[in-house]
Amino acid sequence: MKKRDDLNFNEFETILKKKLVQVENNIEQLRSELDSVCSDDDINDVEDLASLNIISKKDNTILDQQENERKEILHALGKIKNGTFGICEKSAEPIPVERLEANPIARYKVGIEE
Repeated sequence: MKKRDDLNFNEFETILKKKLVQVENNIEQLRSELDSVCSDDDINDVEDLASLNIISKKDNTILDQQENERKEILHALGKIKNGTFGICEKSAEPIPVERLEANPIARYKVGIEE
């Protein structure tokens, strides 16, 4: 697989590392919220319990999404290290720079089933 020479790997690495910090902060905050919901002793009635349950489900869903995004960011950073960043994982063709600028964790060219 040919390494891309039309990309500024340092620029994408900086973008991805900033995004990683944001996502990890979000994950930490969500885990803290979930811990406080689970240990909340101020549940007075069924409505409070139902409300906490909805909040917990919502936070867990967002947490799952954030953890998946962290995984994708780490994958993209690994691709920068090994020189395969910006190469479609299905077709081995270059991913357009515009797509990478819009979504630096993109694994595929547009039109390739993900």
